[in-house]
Order: sequence, then structure tokens, then C-alpha cells
Amino acid sequence: MVLEAPLVSADIVQWLYSDASYLNDTLEVVSEMALRLREGGVPVDRATTGIWIVHPNVRAEASVWASDGTREVRLYTADNSSDEDYQISPIKRVHETKASVRVKLAHSDEAEEYPVTVDLREEGYKDYIALPMPFSDGSVKVVTFATNAPSGFSSAHIGVFESLIRPLALVCELKTLRRTAETVLDTYVGPRAGSKVLDGTTRRGQGEWIKAVVSFADIRGFTRLSNTLPADMIVQFLNKYFGAMTAAVEAHGGEVLKFIGDEVMAIFPYETEDQARDAAKRALLAARDTLKRIEGINSSNTCAQTPDLSVGIALHAGDVFYGNVGSETRLDFTVVGPVVNLAARIAELAKDLHREVLVSDALSDIMGCRSGLYGKYQVKGFDDPVAVYSPDLSGDAKFGYCPESNAALEREAN
Repeated sequence: MVLEAPLVSADIVQWLYSDASYLNDTLEVVSEMALRLREGGVPVDRATTGIWIVHPNVRAEASVWASDGTREVRLYTADNSSDEDYQISPIKRVHETKASVRVKLAHSDEAEEYPVTVDLREEGYKDYIALPMPFSDGSVKVVTFATNAPSGFSSAHIGVFESLIRPLALVCELKTLRRTAETVLDTYVGPRAGSKVLDGTTRRGQGEWIKAVVSFADIRGFTRLSNTLPADMIVQFLNKYFGAMTAAVEAHGGEVLKFIGDEVMAIFPYETEDQARDAAKRALLAARDTLKRIEGINSSNTCAQTPDLSVGIALHAGDVFYGNVGSETRLDFTVVGPVVNLAARIAELAKDLHREVLVSDALSDIMGCRSGLYGKYQVKGFDDPVAVYSPDLSGDAKFGYCPESNAALEREAN
């Protein structure tokens, strides 16, 4: 096919300004653009974008398309190896100069060489170009193209690439802003609440009543520790604890909603009776997993300069209001209601009674058994004594308060 550069450019530019914005993410945009370039006679065999992103664990991501069928998103964490690779890459050169970097891979004596271009040459690519892709905030991202064509890219091909930069940057920035919003919301309010905020559920008092198992956990003796340990050790201590709790909850399908001082509040939503039993099982398994993870942290000496972690966990279930509360200018997406209040009081009981896990009679009812009653206690804010149960989550995971539930939990765990 003979390349008609103006026509190819015009068609793809028009597509970038219109239908491309409806694609799900940058990878889909890059993949579709590369296919359209090939249909127009531009011999693209590899196309990538490199974009810095806002994420607690990831520094940048690259959407990679190749004519051999490769379609992937590569994540680059903020570690030493990623930084070393970046320092000797054409991407860094583009960031610094805001100009294109081209390496004709067919010529092994190319003066300007990088590890990535050496690898691409060995894979059979003949030409490579990295172009600056400016965003509206003044930052520069990068798009790259490579080809297997023996003659490499012509000046007309390069002209096509340059004509696509502005509209491509616009679409990539749109997708990146959406990704940033999702990441920030997932990080600070959780994926369930984050999706509701993005969907427009941001009016004060707006929300819904849902059924959920509510989990409260807190560290034993944290007030004393926070008054004696240096601030950096307190942060290290809390991060280990929050990490263990969050990993356990998410591994069993729950969602951490809030860190309150040294407390962690999580939910396991359900709708039907069967889902309620499943949510209760998962909440109990998450509690057991939390204790195991904390035991592992304590035995690994990763917190050698801080005391061993010790926690109390409470589980209760019922109807909670899930939505926005707060002032006119500052909102918090959370769960509230008597069920949440009682879960918090049971967590205080677990601390006072030196129990690692206590569950309410509501959770016991869901599991179909009320054996294993630990006692009834008066708690602040409630008129009637509260019945609590103490499941045995040690070693062989015999959930002592209900034999028939033990078997179900063991099957779930294994």
C-alpha cells in the first residue's frame, strides 16, 4: 500500500478527536491507533506510551502494543531498579530535551544507543523513535514507535507520527485523569465508595441502606506506645498493622473503609441469607488471616525497634447507612448506624476482656449457631447487655462456637 501521509494523518486525527475518547483506557487507544496506522501504510510493529501516574506504589505505566499480538500495561514501581533503567533510557532524554529521540536500529554503529534499543535490535526491529507528548499541565509524556521494515521509517512516516501527537496527548491525558481520580479515591476511600463518588454520589446525606458484616480492629496499648515511641516508629508500626489488616480483608472480599487512629473499619456487604453466611465466613477468615499475618510480622523481626503487634477484632452484622456525611464543604463516605456503633463497642470489649476476636449474636445467628457464648456485658450507649461470642481462631482453625460452621469455614479456607 502506498502511503498518502496527509490522508492517513487526517483520518487518524479525526478518530483521536472523536471516537478514541470512548475507549476504556490508554492501552486500547494505542492498540487501535497502531492498527489504523498499519492500515494506512505506516509500518508500525511496536507502539508504546510512557506516562507518570499518581499511585501509592507505581511511578509510571507503559501501554505496549506489538504486531506479534502483544497487548499489555507495564507498571514501573518507585524502586532502585526502575530508576536505574529510566536513567539510561531514551524516555529520560525526551523528558529532558522535550525533543524526539530516534535510533536507526538497522545500523549497529548508531552513535546514540540505549539498552532498550539494543534489545529491540536483537528482536529484529530496524528503526525506533520516541516523541514528546505534552500534557496541558506542562508535563511531557512519551510515545514511541518501532518497525521491522528493512528500510525503517521514512520522513513521511515521521510526519504522520508528529501530526498525531497533539490529539493523542489529549486523549491520553483524559484517560490518565480518570485513572488518577480512580486511584486517589480507591486509595483514600476504597473502591466501592470511590466508584460511587465518581458516579456522582457526592451530595451530603446521599447514600443507601445496605446489609453488611462490620469489622472493627484496633491495636492493644496504642495510646501508651504513641506517647513513648518516636513519630517515625509510630508510622512504621501503624503501616505494618494497617498493611496486615487491609491485605487480609481484601483477600477475603471485604473492603477497608477507614483508618481511625489505630482502628480499622471494614465491611463485607451482602443481600440474601446465603450471601450473609458467605460474608460472615469471609469476615471470620479475614480475622484469622489478620492474626496470622501479625504473628508473622512479630516473628520476622521486621519491627525490631518497635514492640510486638497485638490486636482485638470485633464482628457484627446488620443494616448500615452507606453514604456521605459531613459539612457543606468536607464530606466523608462511610457507614453509620447502630450496627456500626455496637461493632465499635464490641471492639472495646475485646480489648477489655483480652480477647483477640469477639463476635455478636447477630453474626452467630447468621452462622446458624449460638453455642460458645463468652458472656453478656453492658456497653456504653446501649441499654441492654450485649451477648458476645469468642471463636477459637488458633492453629487448626477450629471455630469453637459452632461445630457445623467450623466445617464450612475449613472448606472455605482450604
